[in-house]
Amino acid sequence: MTELPNDNVPEPIDLDARRARRDDPKTDATTTAAADADGSTESAGTSVPLSPREVERMDTAYEVALDDESDTDPGAGKVLVPVDRPGLAVPVAEGERLPIIPVHLLPGNLRGTISRALARSGHVAAFHAVRSPWYGTKLAWFAGRGFTRLVRNQIRWWWVPNSFSLLQKTADDSAYKEWERIHRQVKATRAWRGGVLAAQNLAVAIGAPIAVNMAPTAAVVAAGAGAVAALAHYGRPAGQTLVGTAVVAPRFRKLNSDIVLRAYYAAGLGNPDKTDKQVNFGSTMSRDKSDTGTEVLIDLPWGLGWSDVLKAREKIASGLDVHERQVFLSPDDSSSRRHRLFVADVDPLGIPAGHTDLLDGKRRSIWKPVRFGLDERGNVVWLSLPWFSLLVGAQPRKGKTFSARLVALHAALDPYVKLIVVDGKNSPDWLGFKKIAHRMIFGEVPNVNDPDPIGHLLASLDEIIAHIDTVNSLLTTLPVDVCPDGKLTEELARDPRYPDLRVWVLVMEEFQKYFETEDQEVNKQIARKLSLIQAVGPSAGVWLISCSQKPSGVGAGDVGRLFNRFRDNHTLRFALRCGNRDVSMAVLGGDAYQEGFDASTLPLGDKFRGVGYLYGADDHPPTVRTYLADAKDADKILTAARKHREAMNLLTGEAAGEQIERASRDVLADILTVLGADTAAHWEAIAGRLAEQMPEQYEGTTPEAISAQARALNVPSRDVKRDGVNRKGARADDIRKAIERRDAGS
Repeated sequence: MTELPNDNVPEPIDLDARRARRDDPKTDATTTAAADADGSTESAGTSVPLSPREVERMDTAYEVALDDESDTDPGAGKVLVPVDRPGLAVPVAEGERLPIIPVHLLPGNLRGTISRALARSGHVAAFHAVRSPWYGTKLAWFAGRGFTRLVRNQIRWWWVPNSFSLLQKTADDSAYKEWERIHRQVKATRAWRGGVLAAQNLAVAIGAPIAVNMAPTAAVVAAGAGAVAALAHYGRPAGQTLVGTAVVAPRFRKLNSDIVLRAYYAAGLGNPDKTDKQVNFGSTMSRDKSDTGTEVLIDLPWGLGWSDVLKAREKIASGLDVHERQVFLSPDDSSSRRHRLFVADVDPLGIPAGHTDLLDGKRRSIWKPVRFGLDERGNVVWLSLPWFSLLVGAQPRKGKTFSARLVALHAALDPYVKLIVVDGKNSPDWLGFKKIAHRMIFGEVPNVNDPDPIGHLLASLDEIIAHIDTVNSLLTTLPVDVCPDGKLTEELARDPRYPDLRVWVLVMEEFQKYFETEDQEVNKQIARKLSLIQAVGPSAGVWLISCSQKPSGVGAGDVGRLFNRFRDNHTLRFALRCGNRDVSMAVLGGDAYQEGFDASTLPLGDKFRGVGYLYGADDHPPTVRTYLADAKDADKILTAARKHREAMNLLTGEAAGEQIERASRDVLADILTVLGADTAAHWEAIAGRLAEQMPEQYEGTTPEAISAQARALNVPSRDVKRDGVNRKGARADDIRKAIERRDAGS
């Protein structure tokens, strides 16, 4: 095995040897510090003068004390010296060159640095401006208190306050001569001090009016302000300040190598007493570029690897004395036993990412990535939809719909994209898309938003499949100079000569509902069509955004098989907080769980909504805090999207007032048609007649499915006697009344 170069890697720390040197009475603080400074024991006999302040500073490894005070007594010269001196913001190896221009002042970071500085300054100014009347009141109170205190102290000074006790002591001892001497001295002192105070008061009484009349106004104001400030400072009560604190500095752990090693050894990832089981460092410990935490490369002992450190993440966090959510581990390509440890100062997942930039209402391109959110390091996470499909899964109320809608809003701002939105839960979250959507389907049973959702869904899926065939056929006929690789491109999708090559985006909210309707035959049809679209759609410019809170255990037989195929063929996967490990694996896939991504372990709480794992978009899946687009934001964005489409004459489908081309089945009207002259019929007879007379829409339907659909439309299932047999069925009068109620909107 080839040994990796390790020139700049610190040597393993022998904690026992260090303690022995520290506790040895022959070894003082300067000797110990010198030995630790160069990482060897050869200089242990050299004395390096250290001031008590330097000793105390070197002993501060944390913002708060974590170790027993008895173990660190600067006065005794016994000091635990960290390997990485905390006085340095970024420890560097000897001879390493520091950056000429600080990282935060580099051209790429300067804009962000100025923005943060201005935002902080603006906040501080506004904070104090609002409280300025209260500050003025406090200033007057402090100044008055200071003046009173000054006068009182001057009177006490003039009166010689300790003289009474001296006189009383001599009187008690009958030392009359001594008493007379002290009395004469006190009288003389009071006379002299009284003269001083009289001169002071006379000078102020005469000089102040003269100065006010003769000196410039600015000088008088400045002198008055200075006097008031001095009196206020003198009269300020102990422990109180004149102004409040606008920004509270966060409290976080200041890590060093000793603490990291302690954490890893406490987690069982090595043994400091065995040379071949010691944890080493692959880089210098330093602050990250965003200055939000500390990072370092860790080399585990031989025989330990990535899976071992993943299992010990919670124990590592405990050893570091931080929350597990502040500890981030990422593998390193150079070795299985090497990984990068990043410890955030505060919990980054609890910091909102803010509102989406889509609020500017500007046109977007579906071919360009969408700003999806921020990762744990504060970097922007981009999500690219072309050629892929996105699966979003989570428990209810964890941000699933908002996350999927954010991507759909990005697509809406591209006027060349046709959106088909299928909302299985029939919620208000997607109603705004009626402004621009080519097709809209709501729910799975007839409702006020959609009188025949299943029929409309089947028709829309047929329309998508026909579009895929059209695109593939058209691409094969285009010349090589127009379509070099035989694939759809952004230029072709926007070329006015080829309107059939537009990108289509199919959004499905709670798609599992359409795999488990009451009609098993309908389930099979939907499953087959969706699986076909998922398989051949992306290459033809049909991209999917699918959401589900139940991504497993749906359907049986062919329906269950096709459901799993549809779910598993999503390339991009975003899992927010899930109920358990199995649901997380269904959303992210088994490989993600093996890599340590379990969405059931994501934090709970309102501040963690929109936090999830994005798998498949990058080699290192990030933990994302998605940008927010609430109902108000979505309406603003969709209004802008409609204006773009109207300006370019690109509104299509239902947004343009068009009806779906394929006739959607009307169950009530169809039942009434097949009843003919009969006043009533059994459900079996009705289903048979529908399948026979309208095979395109009812082939393979069952009596139970027809009964369920009719009952959902408020048609009662009654006892019907036909040919001497009494069974459940429907009456023509009930059908007519249901149609009348529906048409009347009741």
